[in-house]
Amino acid sequence: MVDTISRGFRSSERRQRTDTTKPCFPSTKSHISHLVGDSSWEGHAANVFETRDDVEAYAKNDHLGFQVYYMWAGSRRRYVPDFLVRLSGGKLLALEIKGTDSPQNKAKRDALNEWVKAINAAGGFGRWEWDVAFKPGEVQDIITRHAAVAEPAE
Repeated sequence: MVDTISRGFRSSERRQRTDTTKPCFPSTKSHISHLVGDSSWEGHAANVFETRDDVEAYAKNDHLGFQVYYMWAGSRRRYVPDFLVRLSGGKLLALEIKGTDSPQNKAKRDALNEWVKAINAAGGFGRWEWDVAFKPGEVQDIITRHAAVAEPAE
């Protein structure tokens, strides 16, 4: 799991131009000029990121090379969370936008949870967290919750 990060993400600056018929949303908090939305919910999430002071930067996790492997039905699969978000205070959030849940989606989340625990235990790659929004209105609350500074243990 940690090997995914240690190999590094592929740079998006070397990507060739690609055309799409999907809706595109301009971005200022992303190093990528426009977000290509796979759904209107992803466009809503990008709008939330753009307007929140506690979001420093974000990227649609598309062709960036960030993926977590998980097992499903006896075979190894790749899980690609929808967004990578850098929050104020330096936290990194892997965020999934999901309309409906399923046992396979739970397997993906379990693998992502294990990856987050492993990468945080390894150290040196920032503080990672993860979450999933099942409704568009949940994105604001998710950002608020993860951007909050944790109280020191007594």
